[in-house]
Amino acid sequence: MDRITLITKLSDDYELLDSGKEEKFERYGSVLLSRPDPQALWEKKMSEGEWAKAQGRYERKDREGEWHANNLPKEWEISFGGLKFLIRPTSFKHTGLFPEQLPNWEWMQGQIMSGAKALNLFGYTGGASLAVAKAGAEMTHVDASKIAVAWAKENAKLSGLEEKPIRWIIEDALLFVKREIKRGNKYDGIIMDPPAFGHGPKNELWKIEKDFIELVKLCQELLSEKPLFFLINGYAAGYSPLAFAYNLEPLVKKFGGKLEYGDLTIEEKSGRLLPCGIFARWRG
Repeated sequence: MDRITLITKLSDDYELLDSGKEEKFERYGSVLLSRPDPQALWEKKMSEGEWAKAQGRYERKDREGEWHANNLPKEWEISFGGLKFLIRPTSFKHTGLFPEQLPNWEWMQGQIMSGAKALNLFGYTGGASLAVAKAGAEMTHVDASKIAVAWAKENAKLSGLEEKPIRWIIEDALLFVKREIKRGNKYDGIIMDPPAFGHGPKNELWKIEKDFIELVKLCQELLSEKPLFFLINGYAAGYSPLAFAYNLEPLVKKFGGKLEYGDLTIEEKSGRLLPCGIFARWRG
């Protein structure tokens, strides 16, 4: 196993301008946003006057929070990673895009072969699904949220991928995988981004400490005879990427290939790297 750090660099429509004092200052297209980020445990480099130019500043309140708007649009479109996304600030501080995932999208696109089938669990607004579909795979996108799947479909249309072979499934991830095993379906690539806690569309309960190991083991039963990749992303606080990597070790024993794990980061304008999440990934 190799430990590596994945870095998302600045791009035309996205920049991490600054970070510090548990906040981050970003540009999505022409819109400036300030959001909490507990990983930014250092001093800011830009002045408070620069930070005050943010058109949206998110403030936590109990479990949720609120945006303080200064000419903040309700939604807007940006280009990122060769795709187009609708940015929509939510009550949970998210924007609908996780820029730190770009290196993983590019890595998966490099593994895709013509006719490959891939599965994305907890697919959210579709970034990974669209990247893999664009590379030529038949994609199955699963999320328990009707709102997230509708948003992903909008992103597919914006990106000119609405005619690609993408199945949009609103279902509990664990339940879907069990049903796919019974149906005898197989996939060449699997992607998952399991939350710490969540509910399925019929109020199915997901807890990562209870359900994660079972889900990964079941997903291995869905792999084809010559699988291409298996990617696990994580944002649940407290876990090491090693925890994910050890769950993928059986793939190396069975298929060979290479296993990597580490941190997802974004490079700010100053050159500092902001840790954003963890990952483990295997390729055949």
